[in-house]
Amino acid sequence: MSTKTIDAGVLAKMFLAGAKNLEAKKEWINELNVFPVPDGDTGTNMTLTIMSAATEVSQLDKISMDSLAKAISSGSLRGARGNSGVILSQLLRGFTKGIAHYEKLDAQKFADAFEKGVETAYKAVMKPKEGTILTVAKGAATRALELAEEMDDLDAFFREIIDHAEYVLSQTPEMLPVLKEAGVVDSGGQGLLEVLKGAYDGFQGKEIDYSFEAPAGQKLTRISPQAEADIKFGYCTEFIIVLKEELSEHEVSKIKEYLMSIGDSLVVVADDEIVKIHVHTNDPGLAISKALTYGSLSRIKIDNMREEHQEKLIKDAEKLAAEQAREETVPEKEVGFISVSVGEGMCEIFKELGADYLIEGGQTMNPSTEDMLNAISRVPAKNIFIFPNNKNIILAANQARDLTEDKNIYVIPTKTIPQGITALINYVPDRSPEENAEAMAEEIKNVKTGQVTYAVRDTHIDDKEISQGDIMGIGDHKILSVGKEIEQVTLHMVEEMVDEDSEIISIYYGEEVSKEDAEELASRLEDKYPDFDVEVNQGGQPIYYYIVSVE
Repeated sequence: MSTKTIDAGVLAKMFLAGAKNLEAKKEWINELNVFPVPDGDTGTNMTLTIMSAATEVSQLDKISMDSLAKAISSGSLRGARGNSGVILSQLLRGFTKGIAHYEKLDAQKFADAFEKGVETAYKAVMKPKEGTILTVAKGAATRALELAEEMDDLDAFFREIIDHAEYVLSQTPEMLPVLKEAGVVDSGGQGLLEVLKGAYDGFQGKEIDYSFEAPAGQKLTRISPQAEADIKFGYCTEFIIVLKEELSEHEVSKIKEYLMSIGDSLVVVADDEIVKIHVHTNDPGLAISKALTYGSLSRIKIDNMREEHQEKLIKDAEKLAAEQAREETVPEKEVGFISVSVGEGMCEIFKELGADYLIEGGQTMNPSTEDMLNAISRVPAKNIFIFPNNKNIILAANQARDLTEDKNIYVIPTKTIPQGITALINYVPDRSPEENAEAMAEEIKNVKTGQVTYAVRDTHIDDKEISQGDIMGIGDHKILSVGKEIEQVTLHMVEEMVDEDSEIISIYYGEEVSKEDAEELASRLEDKYPDFDVEVNQGGQPIYYYIVSVE
């Protein structure tokens, strides 16, 4: 007997099964990364993104198509990490907009929602590239529209879509030469395929563990006995408002104003579908009653912070709120700076240059959209510049910018830490934020960056044979040098980077490199390039022995 429609309960199981399958395959997907570097990459980013949404779904009390759509959309949007994760979140966002108003879904409704997802994702990427997750998604959506006119049996419909998605994925090396040279398919496309395959398993009713926990990686903090004694408002209150209708900026401001009148340590993060609230108050009922006038509530959490034996560990939201509360006495300024950084030395450099808030992350862990939103909420400034300092973080920063209504956010598209340093150095107080953003974006084009690390597997790329354990010098666009010795590879990498317009070489040495070795490298570069200024800085970054910039 064929199945022609499914309800929200079945779709929720399909989504959770898709998330589980992606989680199970994440390390294998990471291995498809073209560059054989020791980074958390596509599989990790996509998994953390979808796990954020899966956690929201698994905590729904009553599942309707509307509540399911909001949980998937909001969870993935805020948990999005890396380019692949942001694109996945946009695919899910568009898809859920296409299904939210139905009680049951048939083949045509699925096909229309797939198409809406692809349309949303393509709009989110400034320069869509074929041969990626977008291509696989588009192929699946196109096939779904064709099939919806021919069949109504969902089992056959889903199988055909997955088969075609697998075929499109197999063709990605023909669309992107770098994939063909490395002998792999697109990792993001593979991740999407695993979500679809897992969802099909859920549709078929296969035995799957649907339990989910919040993605790991959140820092915890402990409230000291003295802090407990000093607490002014005793109840830490958190909840999410599922909005009846989108709120205006004025209405969001009214909510904030009311909650501040009954408490402190306030965090309000709003988009067009939900409002996430965190507040310390002596009367949680007042906060809840006010919230109910705007919609239904979910994920309500109230902790009595004065209880001697209460749970001591709390989530990032409380730490965020506590820090924000301390910052409330700081008057709002015109301009603030947020930078992604890693390594003690790198962080110190950004602090010295005036960065207000640092998000620790980068290659080994891409910050999420919510990490960006939390940082924005902590910086008391009308205009905030964000330096992602990694090409895989720019989309998440842009997504946070688009979700922020009460501040002007300028994302400077810095792809490396040296570009971020240059951008911050070139900030001129007398210019307007718009003029500074334009000037910074122009200045970073003059910065070439090379990064020295080791290969985690054998591969062939950029006309170079690379063996596991080899040292690689990676430039802005390709691998510049490969060898067995760190210093020799670095010297050759710099040789490939310099040109007749170059004047400055800046060396940032990592946590596994001694100051003496870095100074010896600098000495050799000074001998080779006597007309250049050569600077040595302690970066302290993991994974990369050296990060070198040439300007």
